Parts: sequence; structure tokens; C-alpha cells
Amino acid sequence: MDDPIETNIARRNVLKTGALAATASAVPLSAMAQTPNAGTAATPAVPASAPVTSKVTLRVNGKQHALTVDTRTSLLDVLRENLHLTGTKKGCDQGQCGACTIIVDGRRINSCLSLAIMHDGAEVTTIEGLGQPGKLHPMQAAFVKHDGYQCGYCTPGQICSAVSVIDEIRKGMPSHVTADLNQKPLLSIDEIRERMSGNICRCGAYSNIVDAITEVAGGNKA
Repeated sequence: MDDPIETNIARRNVLKTGALAATASAVPLSAMAQTPNAGTAATPAVPASAPVTSKVTLRVNGKQHALTVDTRTSLLDVLRENLHLTGTKKGCDQGQCGACTIIVDGRRINSCLSLAIMHDGAEVTTIEGLGQPGKLHPMQAAFVKHDGYQCGYCTPGQICSAVSVIDEIRKGMPSHVTADLNQKPLLSIDEIRERMSGNICRCGAYSNIVDAITEVAGGNKA
């Protein structure tokens, strides 16, 4: 019978020899993969194609802007990166949270889902165009009064959407009704919640947001 100790020593020697042989054979292969063979031309790198650009003119917050942008650029990115209007926020970038809501030609849109070149010649209003610190828009003042925000990230989109909600209703109402807004609310609370459902507040300030919109919708000054 073989000695167990000698058998184990022999087995270890075999394993060591096999490992060294595998390492020796792997190194040249790796080097060959990184270095082209002599006399063989290296495969030329494929040059990246230049982006397709287009000219677009936007009137943003009353100012005209003529831009040349990549045709794939969203309206949100043009506002933030090209015009440096960072009040409009990028949240989900998928049109689900409403943080990027702005007003284009009188209608609210999710600017992350819309290409800039789709709005050539459009009138664009962002949160910066609604009011200034010394002269707030009534909706901005109502949000401040009713504490309609916590972290504030969704607030620009919430305010732009709320302003549009009231404008949408006013435009569809007869003049004798809109003149009587101080006597009755323009929207019910349930309708406000439904119309604002596309704007998500992760902090959960919904009741305060509704209070702010109700005040403005009722015709009362904030």
C-alpha cells in the first residue's frame, strides 16, 4: 500500500505543475490579443457620426432666443442647459412626475417628453416668467401663504400646472360666470385634485397645494 503522506505530496506537485503551465500559456495569448500581429494592419476605429442639429426659435418668458440644438434635445434640457433657466426641474425624465411642467402656447406640457424642435416659434412660460420675488404671481403667493411645498423640488411644476388649470377653466366659461368668481369657487376640491393628478409631491403636501389653488380659483387674493 502506498504511503498516504507521499501520495499527498505527489498530488500537490502535479497541481502546482498544472497551474504553472496554465499561467505560462495564458500570458502570451493575452499579450497577442492586445498587440496586433506584425504585418497585420490594425482595424481602424469607426468615427462617431456628428449629431444632427437644427435651428429653433423660442420666445421664453417674453424674450426671443434663436438656438441651434441637437434634434434629440428635449425642451427641458434646452431650458436648463442652453438658457440656464433651472427653475424647471428634471424629476423622473419620463413624464410621470410633473416636475418639469411648463406652459407652451397657453397649454401645460411635460417638457421632458417634448423635443425642442417641435416648438419652433412657440411662446414658452417657465416658473421664472410667472413672477419675481418682489412681484409674485397670485398662485406663487398662495403657495407661500398656505405652505404648499416642503422640499420645493416639485413646486415649479405644481405652480405652472395650477396656473394652467385655472386658465383652462376660465377660457371655457361665459363672461358672466367668470365675472362672478368672488361669489363662488371656480373649481371643486375633487376637480382640482383630478386636474392636478399628473403632478406628484413626494413630500405629501397635497392638502396645502389644494388650499392654495382653491384660494386663487375662488377669486380671492392670496
